[in-house]
Amino acid sequence: MKKRVPEEKLNRMLQQRFGQQVTARAEEDLIRVLGQLDKWEDIVEACTMCVSSQPGVHVVNDVVLKGAAMPKMRIPKIEDKSLDGKRPDVLIIGGGISGASIARELMKWKLEVLLVDKEADLAVQASGRNDGEVHPGVDLGKGTLKQKYVVRGNRMFDQICEDLQVPFKRCGQYVGFVDGWAYPFMRLFAWQRKHICGVDDTEIISGTELHKREPGLNQDFKFALYNPMAGSVCPYGLTIAYGENAVENGASVSLNTVVRGMKVEEGRIKSVETNRGTLYPALVINAAGVFAEDIAKMAGDRFFSIHPRKGTNSILDKKAGSMVKSISSIKKLKGNAAHTKGGGIVHTAHDNLLIGPNAVEIYEKEDFATEQTSIDAVFEKQKLTAAGLSQRDIITYFAGVRPATFEEDFVIEPGRKTKNLIHCAGIQSPGLTTAPAVAVDLAEMAVDMLRQSKPVEVNGDFNPKRKGIPQVKELPEEERNRLIQENPDYGIIICRCEEISKGEILDALNAPIPVATVDGVKKRVRPGMGRCQGGFCMPLVSKIISEHLGIPIEEVRKSGEDSVISFGKTKGAK
Repeated sequence: MKKRVPEEKLNRMLQQRFGQQVTARAEEDLIRVLGQLDKWEDIVEACTMCVSSQPGVHVVNDVVLKGAAMPKMRIPKIEDKSLDGKRPDVLIIGGGISGASIARELMKWKLEVLLVDKEADLAVQASGRNDGEVHPGVDLGKGTLKQKYVVRGNRMFDQICEDLQVPFKRCGQYVGFVDGWAYPFMRLFAWQRKHICGVDDTEIISGTELHKREPGLNQDFKFALYNPMAGSVCPYGLTIAYGENAVENGASVSLNTVVRGMKVEEGRIKSVETNRGTLYPALVINAAGVFAEDIAKMAGDRFFSIHPRKGTNSILDKKAGSMVKSISSIKKLKGNAAHTKGGGIVHTAHDNLLIGPNAVEIYEKEDFATEQTSIDAVFEKQKLTAAGLSQRDIITYFAGVRPATFEEDFVIEPGRKTKNLIHCAGIQSPGLTTAPAVAVDLAEMAVDMLRQSKPVEVNGDFNPKRKGIPQVKELPEEERNRLIQENPDYGIIICRCEEISKGEILDALNAPIPVATVDGVKKRVRPGMGRCQGGFCMPLVSKIISEHLGIPIEEVRKSGEDSVISFGKTKGAK
């Protein structure tokens, strides 16, 4: 095992690069970086320089970005006492793929589980803003938590998606090479990944075979690294399905609920303060994404830092979907090839093409703005993968923020100073892929900790099956007709682009975790996901929500409480 770089050597390196502006200080199992710098990119570089190869030693960033006012976390306005005094066995903070999958796994035991998220829905941040790739793990070497979980998680997706009724396609991944001289080296690489790292589906295929399978890819590709087990899933759909199955098995979910602080005594969390009352959990699981470091600080257990990394993706019209039927990208072994973590072309579970993401270091944890320069850069690179890509086919684009640690690995472990705490932090790519496997291990860790103070029994009534909302357009004609005869609402098409019926929208509004907003319905059954992006169906969806809730249509929201949709005259207008 390599030893930590001595503090003196780190400071010599930092001084050579940044003068006296920053210093490093070794503290037990972390390296704290302090000082002031003018650029966020320099702060990331300084902290990255201090990363240790010793397992378990993390970098904590205490460098001040000069002249910048760090934006405050967006929080809900609601204030009530609906959770006051509750004493869950497990409090999960964070409603992304990590929190939702952990909640579902915990319901395999007889436990009172409460998941809270500050947003108006699950999967609003990173888990709803990524490319949906189920990674094969071929890009990860041994020794990291990412690598430990990626293949195991990948192999769980067929059963998980069948149980939760979530669309999933094993479309395979191709990484194309234009440099023929690299063939023998990549054969060795493929052998190492297959036999040493356990990515047992890895193979090399010829350019001729590649072009038979994917004629739309770069005709200059001499060969490709191929992993047939790679796939695509709807990331927010999977997250919501995990959450719904958890609720069906007895878990509670409280949205619009922000954690404000914690009372810690004698190394244990005694209470958790929220905008909806004070909780008294036996165990807390920190799955708060980009805010995981903030939760760790509240709990008196901050030994890692998060540096946000933004990626921009574009979604193309389904008519472009036949151009690439897999997950594909180009790998250049020389020249100025920019690093884009996970970037490429993804044939999505809904048959669109997704292009991206890029990777930009930012200091704002909730900066979801999209820039034309990012879209242009992504297309410039991915046109080297498939020349037929066109920005004219873009129907929407979005940005997500990944919660990276400076070690570029996950933090999955009990609290180091706070005993009734577990961290599931730093979950960036391939976090969607690893989630099923991580959830199993983390739930077992939680049960083992709880059993130190009370017996925990297996839940013999746990039902892993979730009945999803019927996708009317995908049903055989006979079954579709039968469904419409039973309920005519399934025959009323609201969204023409995606062929979504009124019945499906009403099913979404009556789901185990109903979110009666336009975006809440959109994420569950896809009205507004097509070419017109809701231009025709948004008023109809809003009207259905209005009638379902018994509220005026002007009170229907797009997503959160401040996302007002204006229909006709506003109040006071003449």
